Amino acid sequence: MTVQVKYTNKTLNGVITLPSSKSISNRVLMVKALSGLDIKISNLSDAKDTQTLLQLLSAKGLTTFDVGHAGTAMRFLTAYLAIKEGEFVLTGSERMQQRPIKILVDALSILGAEVEYLNNEGFPPLKIKGKKLLGGEITIDGSVSSQYISALMLVAPYLKNGLKINFEGQLTSKPYLEMTLEIMKYFGAELTWKEDAIEVKAGGYVAKDFYVEADWSAASYWYSMVALANKADITLLGLQKESIQGDD
Repeated sequence: MTVQVKYTNKTLNGVITLPSSKSISNRVLMVKALSGLDIKISNLSDAKDTQTLLQLLSAKGLTTFDVGHAGTAMRFLTAYLAIKEGEFVLTGSERMQQRPIKILVDALSILGAEVEYLNNEGFPPLKIKGKKLLGGEITIDGSVSSQYISALMLVAPYLKNGLKINFEGQLTSKPYLEMTLEIMKYFGAELTWKEDAIEVKAGGYVAKDFYVEADWSAASYWYSMVALANKADITLLGLQKESIQGDD
């Protein structure tokens, strides 16, 4: 399908309400689910990934979790279900079943998690026997997806002995880990980041209301249009100067 878009007027004016951050929304949803507390989340993202995660976390008595195409949900739920008592199947679309999950599963297995591959080694779907984990210390390649590391960070306050994550090599997605860290601190988690290691203490989260800020990535499209216009006067609503986003 070919789509041609024309805009003959080189003047751009208006007020735009930007969509909220999907990355922040997903992390806050996990904090709420892990804590089991009444946390009010305002301006939650309506992105498909976030809505899928919300639906799965809100369902009662669910034992099969189908994330569809939602990669973040797959990674976050792998860690979440590993510490949630019960037996679960975590699956996704055909494409999702071709995306590797081994690095995260291996890290969780070191901590005592019971995760089984139902089809191909290293890939979803997964059979997870969730239980309370002691925690401890692991080492992980710093160049892997930040979502693997964030998944481990988010559950760490609920491990009996907390968790220390040592990094090998250079971190490639540091801003997204900083986002996870700031959200966790906001909800009362105790953690420190010293050079090549993050240490999270046991203790859980506390209930606090949270407002999800607008997505800086969404703002970039409007900046591009302003650059192409002869004259522009637009207002983008919802952005925060002191943003915690990794793409601000």
